[in-house]
Amino acid sequence: MDLKTETLLHQLEEKYRLTGQEMTAYIEGLLYSDYVPYWDYIHLDTLLTLQKPKTHFPDEMIFIMYHQVTELYFKMILHEIDQIAENAGNTAFFTERLSRINRYFTILVDSFNVMTDGMEHKQFMQFRMALLPASGFQSAQYRKIEICSTDLYNLVDKNLRHKFTVDGLLDEMLGSIYWRAGATVLETGEKTLTLKQFEDKYDHDLLKLAQCFSKKNIWQIYLSLKSEDKDDKNVITQLRNFDTNVNVNWPLAHYRTAVRYLAKDSEGVKATGGTNWQKYLPAKYQKRVFYPSLWTQSELDEWGKTWVLSAIKPYQDLK
Repeated sequence: MDLKTETLLHQLEEKYRLTGQEMTAYIEGLLYSDYVPYWDYIHLDTLLTLQKPKTHFPDEMIFIMYHQVTELYFKMILHEIDQIAENAGNTAFFTERLSRINRYFTILVDSFNVMTDGMEHKQFMQFRMALLPASGFQSAQYRKIEICSTDLYNLVDKNLRHKFTVDGLLDEMLGSIYWRAGATVLETGEKTLTLKQFEDKYDHDLLKLAQCFSKKNIWQIYLSLKSEDKDDKNVITQLRNFDTNVNVNWPLAHYRTAVRYLAKDSEGVKATGGTNWQKYLPAKYQKRVFYPSLWTQSELDEWGKTWVLSAIKPYQDLK
């Protein structure tokens, strides 16, 4: 037996001894266990059964699958955020994991043309009516990413933010969070069924998450770094890229798609679930910024404006 194998066996024996288990029993089990093929490892057969359209329109499959892919990326992002929280103070780890997250969001933003240009307009306008009141607005994972990324104060509706302080009561700030205004009836201000369903299912969990991450969200982890590390160019660049990806690029990719499918004359068609997409999606209206102190005042004043004008013009021309 070579030295490497002998060392590994001793390490395994120590591992199982600490748990009161016999290593030999586990080794014997390896003799009877089957090899795991690719399709079983990723549960491929199950995965491919999770697309269940509600209509006969072929492009609804595209709609379902793209949203499922998106949610898997969100899960990857939350996985990275959890690791950042568990490794506070490690600047190299912090920066590398933020780089991963930015890579995921870049892929999501770049791939959104699957939605923007990848469905027939007529099909989408028909099958979307069968989806009510479901809406991408109800993505709890996206809300969790927001809550884990910054102090909750920065997510409060900009028109209500003056009522709070950064260290204010979390439940009150969550009640005034920006996204609630995005799912109200335009004429009356009443909550849509989309919002009511979301609040009933997730409000309790989101409050618990906000409490858990109030001192270990990405911004708070950044503040815990050494002074010289907080000034590191790469650290700041990753934070700024993340801020832009989540609060400008991603919502405005949705906005471009909404213009493509829903804009009609000067008013527009209501989005799936009745969300107020004209005011809810554009970054220039929300002024939602995770890390305002990392931006100049002129950058904050122009938040999202140039992107909107350049991104939606081709689709406005198609109307």
